[in-house]
Amino acid sequence: MELRNLITFIHVAELGSFTKAAEQLGYSQSTVSFQIKQLEDELECLLFERINHTITLTERGHQLVSYAHQIRALTDDFKENIGAEQNLSGHIHIVTPDSVCEEMINAHYKDFHKKYPHILIQFSTGDSAIMLGMLDHNEADIIITLDHRLYNKDYIIAKEQLVPMHFVADSNSKFAKRKNLFMKDIINEPFILTEVGQGYRRVFDRELAKKSLEINPVLEIGRTDIITSLLRDSDMISYLPDFVTADLIKQGKLCYLDVKDMNIDIWKQLIYHKNKWMSKAMKTFIDYVIAHEFSK
Repeated sequence: MELRNLITFIHVAELGSFTKAAEQLGYSQSTVSFQIKQLEDELECLLFERINHTITLTERGHQLVSYAHQIRALTDDFKENIGAEQNLSGHIHIVTPDSVCEEMINAHYKDFHKKYPHILIQFSTGDSAIMLGMLDHNEADIIITLDHRLYNKDYIIAKEQLVPMHFVADSNSKFAKRKNLFMKDIINEPFILTEVGQGYRRVFDRELAKKSLEINPVLEIGRTDIITSLLRDSDMISYLPDFVTADLIKQGKLCYLDVKDMNIDIWKQLIYHKNKWMSKAMKTFIDYVIAHEFSK
Protein backbone atom coordinates (compact mmCIF):
# COMPACT_ATOMS: atom_id res chain seq x y z
CA MET A 1 0.00 0.00 0.00
CA GLU A 2 1.45 3.34 -1.09
CA LEU A 3 1.84 5.79 1.81
CA ARG A 4 1.33 8.74 -0.53
CA ASN A 5 -2.04 7.31 -1.57
CA LEU A 6 -3.08 7.13 2.09
CA ILE A 7 -1.96 10.72 2.67
CA THR A 8 -3.94 11.84 -0.37
CA PHE A 9 -6.95 9.91 0.96
CA ILE A 10 -6.67 11.74 4.31
CA HIS A 11 -6.65 15.12 2.58
CA VAL A 12 -9.64 14.28 0.36
CA ALA A 13 -11.58 12.95 3.38
CA GLU A 14 -10.84 16.07 5.47
CA LEU A 15 -11.45 18.62 2.74
CA GLY A 16 -14.37 16.80 1.09
CA SER A 17 -13.00 17.64 -2.33
CA PHE A 18 -10.58 16.16 -4.86
CA THR A 19 -9.87 19.66 -6.17
CA LYS A 20 -9.04 21.17 -2.76
CA ALA A 21 -6.88 18.16 -1.87
CA ALA A 22 -4.98 18.54 -5.14
CA GLU A 23 -4.37 22.25 -4.45
CA GLN A 24 -3.15 21.57 -0.90
CA LEU A 25 -0.88 18.70 -1.99
CA GLY A 26 0.42 20.40 -5.11
CA TYR A 27 -0.94 17.67 -7.40
CA SER A 28 -3.20 17.78 -10.42
CA GLN A 29 -6.78 16.66 -9.84
CA SER A 30 -6.24 13.70 -12.16
CA THR A 31 -3.31 12.55 -9.97
CA VAL A 32 -5.48 12.67 -6.87
CA SER A 33 -8.27 10.74 -8.64
CA PHE A 34 -5.75 8.13 -9.84
CA GLN A 35 -4.27 7.67 -6.35
CA ILE A 36 -7.71 7.20 -4.79
CA LYS A 37 -8.61 4.72 -7.54
CA GLN A 38 -5.39 2.81 -6.84
CA LEU A 39 -6.26 2.65 -3.15
CA GLU A 40 -9.83 1.50 -3.86
CA ASP A 41 -8.57 -1.20 -6.25
CA GLU A 42 -6.01 -2.41 -3.72
CA LEU A 43 -8.52 -2.55 -0.86
CA GLU A 44 -11.26 -3.87 -3.16
CA CYS A 45 -13.87 -1.46 -1.85
CA LEU A 46 -15.38 1.93 -2.65
CA LEU A 47 -14.06 4.69 -0.38
CA PHE A 48 -16.06 7.65 -1.73
CA GLU A 49 -19.51 7.98 -3.22
CA ARG A 50 -19.44 10.40 -6.15
CA ILE A 51 -22.83 11.99 -6.85
CA ASN A 52 -23.42 15.21 -8.83
CA HIS A 53 -19.84 16.47 -8.37
CA THR A 54 -19.97 15.92 -4.61
CA ILE A 55 -18.17 13.21 -2.68
CA THR A 56 -18.95 11.58 0.63
CA LEU A 57 -17.14 8.86 2.53
CA THR A 58 -18.62 5.38 2.37
CA GLU A 59 -18.81 3.24 5.50
CA ARG A 60 -15.51 1.61 4.50
CA GLY A 61 -14.07 5.06 3.87
CA HIS A 62 -14.95 6.19 7.41
CA GLN A 63 -13.26 3.06 8.78
CA LEU A 64 -10.11 3.75 6.78
CA VAL A 65 -9.75 7.34 8.06
CA SER A 66 -8.75 6.22 11.56
CA TYR A 67 -6.33 3.57 10.26
CA ALA A 68 -4.80 6.02 7.77
CA HIS A 69 -4.11 8.56 10.52
CA GLN A 70 -2.47 5.87 12.66
CA ILE A 71 -0.26 4.68 9.78
CA ARG A 72 0.76 8.24 8.97
CA ALA A 73 1.50 9.01 12.61
CA LEU A 74 3.69 5.93 12.99
CA THR A 75 5.53 6.72 9.76
CA ASP A 76 6.11 10.36 10.72
CA ASP A 77 7.20 9.33 14.20
CA PHE A 78 9.74 6.93 12.72
CA LYS A 79 11.07 9.59 10.35
CA GLU A 80 11.34 12.08 13.19
CA ASN A 81 13.19 9.73 15.51
CA ILE A 82 15.51 8.04 13.05
CA GLY A 83 18.72 9.99 12.90
CA ALA A 84 17.78 11.91 16.08
CA GLU A 85 18.20 15.46 14.81
CA GLN A 86 20.20 17.73 17.08
CA ASN A 87 17.89 20.69 16.52
CA LEU A 88 14.16 20.32 17.07
CA SER A 89 12.40 21.62 13.96
CA GLY A 90 8.97 21.82 12.40
CA HIS A 91 6.19 24.13 11.24
CA ILE A 92 3.18 24.93 13.44
CA HIS A 93 0.08 26.89 12.44
CA ILE A 94 -1.78 28.34 15.42
CA VAL A 95 -5.01 30.33 15.17
CA THR A 96 -6.18 32.60 18.01
CA PRO A 97 -8.32 35.68 18.64
CA ASP A 98 -6.54 39.00 18.00
CA SER A 99 -6.05 39.73 21.70
CA VAL A 100 -4.43 36.35 22.43
CA CYS A 101 -2.21 36.62 19.36
CA GLU A 102 -0.95 40.07 20.39
CA GLU A 103 -0.24 38.96 23.95
CA MET A 104 1.54 35.74 22.94
CA ILE A 105 3.76 37.41 20.36
CA ASN A 106 4.65 40.40 22.53
CA ALA A 107 5.22 38.44 25.73
CA HIS A 108 6.65 35.12 24.63
CA TYR A 109 7.68 34.80 20.99
CA LYS A 110 11.27 36.04 21.38
CA ASP A 111 11.87 33.63 24.25
CA PHE A 112 10.35 30.70 22.35
CA HIS A 113 12.39 31.49 19.23
CA LYS A 114 15.57 31.73 21.31
CA LYS A 115 14.94 28.26 22.78
CA TYR A 116 13.66 26.61 19.60
CA PRO A 117 15.00 28.59 16.62
CA HIS A 118 14.17 25.87 14.09
CA ILE A 119 10.46 25.64 14.93
CA LEU A 120 8.63 27.91 12.52
CA ILE A 121 5.40 29.46 13.82
CA GLN A 122 2.57 30.77 11.67
CA PHE A 123 0.03 32.86 13.57
CA SER A 124 -3.44 33.56 12.18
CA THR A 125 -6.43 35.17 13.86
CA GLY A 126 -10.10 34.32 13.63
CA ASP A 127 -13.40 33.71 15.37
CA SER A 128 -14.06 30.46 17.24
CA ALA A 129 -16.30 29.06 14.48
CA ILE A 130 -13.63 29.74 11.87
CA MET A 131 -10.94 28.17 14.08
CA LEU A 132 -12.94 24.97 14.62
CA GLY A 133 -13.57 24.71 10.88
CA MET A 134 -9.84 25.03 10.25
CA LEU A 135 -9.16 22.21 12.72
CA ASP A 136 -11.73 20.02 10.97
CA HIS A 137 -10.04 20.60 7.60
CA ASN A 138 -6.48 20.28 8.93
CA GLU A 139 -5.77 23.91 8.06
CA ALA A 140 -4.63 24.68 11.62
CA ASP A 141 -2.56 22.58 14.02
CA ILE A 142 -3.66 24.27 17.25
CA ILE A 143 -6.24 26.86 18.20
CA ILE A 144 -6.75 28.97 21.31
CA THR A 145 -10.32 30.14 21.84
CA LEU A 146 -11.62 32.95 24.02
CA ASP A 147 -15.30 32.16 24.23
CA HIS A 148 -17.86 30.20 26.19
CA ARG A 149 -16.65 26.74 27.23
CA LEU A 150 -16.43 24.57 24.10
CA TYR A 151 -16.70 20.79 24.01
CA ASN A 152 -16.68 18.34 21.10
CA LYS A 153 -15.80 14.66 20.91
CA ASP A 154 -13.52 15.32 17.92
CA TYR A 155 -11.28 17.78 19.80
CA ILE A 156 -8.63 17.42 22.47
CA ILE A 157 -8.65 20.25 25.03
CA ALA A 158 -5.01 20.31 26.11
CA LYS A 159 -5.62 23.08 28.63
CA GLU A 160 -8.38 25.46 29.65
CA GLN A 161 -8.63 28.39 32.00
CA LEU A 162 -11.37 30.73 33.17
CA VAL A 163 -10.46 34.26 32.06
CA PRO A 164 -11.34 37.25 34.31
CA MET A 165 -13.13 40.02 32.40
CA HIS A 166 -13.80 43.64 33.43
CA PHE A 167 -15.32 46.84 32.19
CA VAL A 168 -12.36 49.18 31.87
CA ALA A 169 -11.93 52.93 31.46
CA ASP A 170 -9.39 55.72 31.90
CA SER A 171 -8.16 56.04 35.50
CA ASN A 172 -9.76 59.51 35.67
CA SER A 173 -13.15 58.29 34.47
CA LYS A 174 -16.19 59.65 36.32
CA PHE A 175 -16.98 56.01 37.16
CA ALA A 176 -13.50 55.17 38.48
CA LYS A 177 -14.27 55.42 42.20
CA ARG A 178 -17.95 54.59 42.10
CA LYS A 179 -19.04 51.36 43.78
CA ASN A 180 -21.95 49.07 42.97
CA LEU A 181 -22.47 50.18 39.40
CA PHE A 182 -25.06 48.47 37.21
CA MET A 183 -25.30 48.14 33.44
CA LYS A 184 -28.06 50.76 33.32
CA ASP A 185 -25.56 53.28 34.76
CA ILE A 186 -23.09 52.90 31.89
CA ILE A 187 -25.15 51.53 28.98
CA ASN A 188 -25.38 54.92 27.22
CA GLU A 189 -21.69 55.79 27.56
CA PRO A 190 -19.42 55.65 24.48
CA PHE A 191 -18.12 52.08 24.16
CA ILE A 192 -15.25 50.62 22.14
CA LEU A 193 -15.73 46.89 21.62
CA THR A 194 -14.24 44.05 19.62
CA GLU A 195 -16.15 43.10 16.47
CA VAL A 196 -19.75 41.95 16.76
CA GLY A 197 -20.18 38.18 16.60
CA GLN A 198 -16.58 37.49 17.60
CA GLY A 199 -15.69 35.24 20.57
CA TYR A 200 -16.37 36.84 23.94
CA ARG A 201 -18.14 39.80 22.27
CA ARG A 202 -20.82 37.38 21.08
CA VAL A 203 -21.21 35.99 24.64
CA PHE A 204 -21.31 39.56 26.00
CA ASP A 205 -24.03 40.64 23.57
CA ARG A 206 -26.05 37.53 24.41
CA GLU A 207 -25.96 38.38 28.12
CA LEU A 208 -27.01 41.97 27.41
CA ALA A 209 -29.95 40.69 25.35
CA LYS A 210 -31.09 38.59 28.32
CA LYS A 211 -31.39 41.86 30.24
CA SER A 212 -33.16 43.54 27.27
CA LEU A 213 -30.13 45.81 26.86
CA GLU A 214 -28.05 46.74 23.84
CA ILE A 215 -24.82 48.68 23.34
CA ASN A 216 -24.17 50.59 20.15
CA PRO A 217 -20.41 51.09 20.28
CA VAL A 218 -18.78 54.16 18.80
CA LEU A 219 -16.00 51.91 17.48
CA GLU A 220 -15.56 48.18 16.83
CA ILE A 221 -12.06 46.83 16.28
CA GLY A 222 -10.23 43.56 16.94
CA ARG A 223 -6.95 45.17 18.03
CA THR A 224 -7.13 45.33 21.81
CA ASP A 225 -3.89 47.32 21.97
CA ILE A 226 -5.62 50.07 19.99
CA ILE A 227 -8.67 49.86 22.27
CA THR A 228 -6.61 50.30 25.44
CA SER A 229 -4.72 53.18 23.83
CA LEU A 230 -7.97 54.98 22.93
CA LEU A 231 -9.42 54.49 26.40
CA ARG A 232 -6.65 56.54 27.98
CA ASP A 233 -7.48 60.24 28.46
CA SER A 234 -11.00 59.70 27.09
CA ASP A 235 -14.53 59.12 28.39
CA MET A 236 -14.87 55.76 26.59
CA ILE A 237 -15.42 52.33 28.14
CA SER A 238 -14.62 48.82 26.98
CA TYR A 239 -15.08 45.22 28.12
CA LEU A 240 -11.82 43.28 27.95
CA PRO A 241 -10.02 40.25 29.40
CA ASP A 242 -7.70 41.07 32.30
CA PHE A 243 -4.58 39.77 30.55
CA VAL A 244 -4.99 42.64 28.07
CA THR A 245 -5.37 45.35 30.70
CA ALA A 246 -3.51 44.13 33.83
CA ASP A 247 -0.26 46.04 33.22
CA LEU A 248 -2.08 49.30 32.46
CA ILE A 249 -4.15 48.87 35.63
CA LYS A 250 -0.97 48.41 37.69
CA GLN A 251 0.53 51.51 36.08
CA GLY A 252 -2.56 53.52 37.06
CA LYS A 253 -3.39 54.39 33.45
CA LEU A 254 -6.69 52.49 33.36
CA CYS A 255 -9.14 51.30 35.98
CA TYR A 256 -11.70 48.54 36.38
CA LEU A 257 -15.31 49.57 36.86
CA ASP A 258 -17.28 47.99 39.70
CA VAL A 259 -20.19 46.69 37.59
CA LYS A 260 -22.21 44.20 39.64
CA ASP A 261 -24.75 42.73 37.24
CA MET A 262 -22.60 41.41 34.36
CA ASN A 263 -20.79 38.23 35.31
CA ILE A 264 -19.80 36.19 32.26
CA ASP A 265 -17.71 33.04 32.20
CA ILE A 266 -15.18 33.33 29.37
CA TRP A 267 -12.78 30.43 28.84
CA LYS A 268 -9.39 30.31 27.17
CA GLN A 269 -8.98 26.83 25.67
CA LEU A 270 -6.01 25.24 23.89
CA ILE A 271 -7.46 22.76 21.40
CA TYR A 272 -6.28 20.39 18.68
CA HIS A 273 -8.05 17.72 16.65
CA LYS A 274 -8.08 14.18 18.03
CA ASN A 275 -6.76 12.84 14.71
CA LYS A 276 -3.89 15.31 14.53
CA TRP A 277 -0.47 13.69 14.70
CA MET A 278 1.48 15.06 17.65
CA SER A 279 4.97 15.84 16.35
CA LYS A 280 7.79 16.67 18.76
CA ALA A 281 7.65 20.29 17.61
CA MET A 282 3.91 20.50 18.23
CA LYS A 283 4.20 18.88 21.67
CA THR A 284 7.03 21.25 22.56
CA PHE A 285 4.95 24.24 21.51
CA ILE A 286 1.88 23.05 23.43
CA ASP A 287 3.94 22.42 26.58
CA TYR A 288 5.50 25.89 26.26
CA VAL A 289 2.13 27.62 25.80
CA ILE A 290 0.61 25.78 28.77
CA ALA A 291 3.54 26.75 30.97
CA HIS A 292 3.58 30.41 29.94
CA GLU A 293 0.01 31.27 28.85
CA PHE A 294 -2.03 29.20 31.28
CA SER A 295 0.04 29.68 34.41
CA LYS A 296 -1.19 33.20 35.17
